[in-house]
Amino acid sequence: MKKGRKAAVSGLLVLSLALAAGCGNGKTADKAEQGGKKLTDIKVVLDWTPNTNHTGLYVAKEKGYYEQEGLNVQIIEPGAGGADQMVASGEVPFGVSYQEGLTYARTQGVPLVALAAVIQHNTSGLASPVAKNIKSPKDFEGKIYGGYGGPSEEAVVRSLTELDGGDPDKVKIVNIGEADYFTAVKKDVDFSWIYYAWTGVEAELRNEPLNMIYINQFSDKLDYYTPLIVTNEKMIANQPDIVKAFMAGTSKGYEYSIDHPDEAADILIKAAPDLDAALVKASQKWLSPRYKDDAAQWGLMKQEVFEGYTDWMMEHKLLETKPDMSKAFTDKFLPGQE
Repeated sequence: MKKGRKAAVSGLLVLSLALAAGCGNGKTADKAEQGGKKLTDIKVVLDWTPNTNHTGLYVAKEKGYYEQEGLNVQIIEPGAGGADQMVASGEVPFGVSYQEGLTYARTQGVPLVALAAVIQHNTSGLASPVAKNIKSPKDFEGKIYGGYGGPSEEAVVRSLTELDGGDPDKVKIVNIGEADYFTAVKKDVDFSWIYYAWTGVEAELRNEPLNMIYINQFSDKLDYYTPLIVTNEKMIANQPDIVKAFMAGTSKGYEYSIDHPDEAADILIKAAPDLDAALVKASQKWLSPRYKDDAAQWGLMKQEVFEGYTDWMMEHKLLETKPDMSKAFTDKFLPGQE
């Protein structure tokens, strides 16, 4: 769930996605047979190592929801090229992405398409130990931000500082790569970007209180979808029944995780036993009601959210051309949304 890996979308990667996209044929794997029933083997690739953003996928697999839909689903971690490249190329039919990466991809004609919002509102923000006394973006002045190399990070930090009446030129921005947040803020930096559901909850468990500044508090355009379930255009065109089946099972998995956070956490711990069980439990309790939040059902997306963040990126010169975001997502494969 670390912000860095999710945000590190470079021009070179987007170009490689565009080239790879022409190679995929959108085909799933062969049929498997379980209990006398033929199942279609497919894969879904995570955006990072397993965490509570992904619980619904593991629940759908463990509870047999995918099997009920005729699928044998393998959940895998991303390779060196990242989940977006694997999905865009057709190497893997489904994956976990986020709106920033999807937007960059669409500017290059990369055929990624969002199928569902895993979390309805942006739960990420800029966090600092309470001792740093950073209570609002104006307090970023004279402080050091530890970034992960994402193209929009500097724009967000500078924009929030300015919106709060501060001078963005007085904020020092350094790259900490994939350094541990807790180590970095004790040694090298004053604040950094985290997802509260994981790092924020971990801070609570460690009794290391944080000041958390959620980025969507300062602009509705920054209340974008992160993460997303994605596929590619060829899967939608060539195998819509598989897409529908996958989303039916996935939706059941997340709905179960909303209603049964403790049991869902146990399923994730079973699937990824190296995780800190106490952290998984606490994170799942915090995150489960936020999966659906104020939406009518889990996964629903609004075009205004995609347009708003794209406009924000254009305003801050993060994009050269504005993509047609109406083609970047679809709700039609969610249950009851045909």
